Amino acid sequence: MIAEVIINSTVKNLNKTFDYNVPAELAGTIKVGDRVLVPFGNSKRLEEGFIIGFKKESLYEVKDISSIQEGFCLKEEQIELAKWMARRYFCNVSDSIKMMLPPGTTTKVLDNRVKEKNLNFVYLKKDVEEIDYQIETKKIKSPKQIGALEFLKENDGILTTDLEAFCEVSRAVINTLEKNGYIEIIEKQVERNPFINKNVKQDSDLDLTNEQKEAYAEIVKSMNNNEFKEFLIYGVTGSRKD
Repeated sequence: MIAEVIINSTVKNLNKTFDYNVPAELAGTIKVGDRVLVPFGNSKRLEEGFIIGFKKESLYEVKDISSIQEGFCLKEEQIELAKWMARRYFCNVSDSIKMMLPPGTTTKVLDNRVKEKNLNFVYLKKDVEEIDYQIETKKIKSPKQIGALEFLKENDGILTTDLEAFCEVSRAVINTLEKNGYIEIIEKQVERNPFINKNVKQDSDLDLTNEQKEAYAEIVKSMNNNEFKEFLIYGVTGSRKD
């Protein structure tokens, strides 16, 4: 199987696909939208590229794809959108693709990229009935351990840091429960949300000036009549043309 790869470059004459062989070990996992490292030209350094398609064979002598980069791959429909953007706005496909990548992940220097965020979650490993029995029979004696287990019965899958805070237990207590088989700690990847701790105020409707009202009315009239016209709006910078 041959992969069609766009090299991550702003150079215009590289705005085309290059054929690479898909090694057998990657054949079952590789897909359109993956970021890959490939040998390119005479350079010993691997170049980054994006897979935008596949075909059965190539007219050229091809090299193997070196590896797939983990994280931040794109969907096939995003690749199609990038192709359309490149045609529409006369830019490289790789430039359009990078517009869809999360901030901090576009650099080709791997060590400088924002990494996926992983957090530890705590889950009960034994049945609640068994835990209750071992508490009743004094097999579990520590008040801290009992408190953590009681809390987990109602809040299974909580962050380890939250369990420590809500139950006022140390990580050593949690580690002991894990060692004794009462709980398990699972690392999961979580989505980064840059607005989670920000208070974003809702915008209020703007009061239009008379000139803006006239322009707005003309545009709405055209849309209501299914007339696909172009409107050029004049105004100084900061005059709320958008």
